[in-house]
Amino acid sequence: MKKILLLTIIGLISLSQATKAQTLYFPPLSAAATWDTISPASLGWCLNEIDTLYDYLQQQDTKGFIVLKDGKIVLEKYFGTFTKDSLWYWASAGKTITSFLVGKAQEENYLSITDTSSKYLGAGWTNCTITQENKIKIRNQLTMTSGLDDGVPDNHCTIDTCLNYLADAGTRWAYHNAPYTLLESVLTTATGTPINTYTQTKLKTKTGITGAWTNVDYDNVFFSKVRSMARFGLLIQNNCIWNNDTLLYDTTYVQQMTNTSQSLNLSYGYLWWLNGKSSYMVPTSQIVFPGSYAPAAPIDMFAGLGKNGQIVSVSKSLGLVVVRMGNQATSGEVPTQLCNGIWEKLNSVMCNLTSINETISNTTTISIFPNPANSEINIVLPSNDNTQIEITNAMGQLIIKDQNKNKIDISNLKNGLYFISVKHGQQTYTQNIIKQQ
Repeated sequence: MKKILLLTIIGLISLSQATKAQTLYFPPLSAAATWDTISPASLGWCLNEIDTLYDYLQQQDTKGFIVLKDGKIVLEKYFGTFTKDSLWYWASAGKTITSFLVGKAQEENYLSITDTSSKYLGAGWTNCTITQENKIKIRNQLTMTSGLDDGVPDNHCTIDTCLNYLADAGTRWAYHNAPYTLLESVLTTATGTPINTYTQTKLKTKTGITGAWTNVDYDNVFFSKVRSMARFGLLIQNNCIWNNDTLLYDTTYVQQMTNTSQSLNLSYGYLWWLNGKSSYMVPTSQIVFPGSYAPAAPIDMFAGLGKNGQIVSVSKSLGLVVVRMGNQATSGEVPTQLCNGIWEKLNSVMCNLTSINETISNTTTISIFPNPANSEINIVLPSNDNTQIEITNAMGQLIIKDQNKNKIDISNLKNGLYFISVKHGQQTYTQNIIKQQ
């Protein structure tokens, strides 16, 4: 029954997209022009929860934060000396721009994502045999399935001796920066245009985005203002149509960008991270974790995620674009925990809204906190009757099993990632938690 309801909701959302697109607001192309706002109070949001959200962001060393509702700014906050005119890097969140540009280059017949990468990078761009190398397609670079060894000392290194065979392309998912970075060379060779020029003509002049690609060691990193990242999120929210200007007509590619691209990591599209899937993988690991990487977010949310907490997150069902820029010492390559934490706090702000996953199972409210945790985990349940709690480690081994508990002692656990599963009646709620001192 839940599956039928979910399909019905998704169907209604899809049918309403054309109508909803007409209600979206698009800011003027000039950065100096006024960007329309909408007050949280007019949306019925809980104003007393906003400071809690901002306190959390400040604790996480955030520099800039913005939330768009149907294109209008509803929340915007800058911390310290950072302002709306400050520049910051997108890190791996900028991969999403590359995804758009590859789709545009394919639409303009400069390339096909089914082409071998060596067609544009030249034979011998890897340290593989010719047979192994020729199995790598542009699509493998888009989906992190090149089969190249991500366990080399520097997986950002794009020199051929760093690009070693580990598995046939398409048979292994691994978050490997170097094959992605080389998509720039694929684009510039295919189009005959420098990457900044191609970005300018195909994206920036159409949307008012400012910023530029800059070489940082092996990586090519996009730098911009917070509002520029929000503009990009709004473009993707509206299926690559800016106001009435269609920037990418290939609706098949647009759909593929933000949907599961392979069967290995269900939560990965074309360089976008997808929420609401039954499992996900993370960088430097071959473990398939159960559940969504951001259970607090709507199931239709997808995001560009970058090192130190660079986030552009989109939910079409809620009409939201959420952008966060800044530092975060513990976020790693992909800040899934921070993304989830922001949505947790944002849910409290949007107190009158119910996300799709809450609509489907709104009979039980379960809250697990804090996360990360030190010595104990608190579990809030409607009742303690017929409840079973299990904690497993990253290898899937059962560590703790309890019944009818509101506090779980984890003081003896080693630091790391764990999964807590709460079975309450006929429902099961699963959340990943971090144990740290």
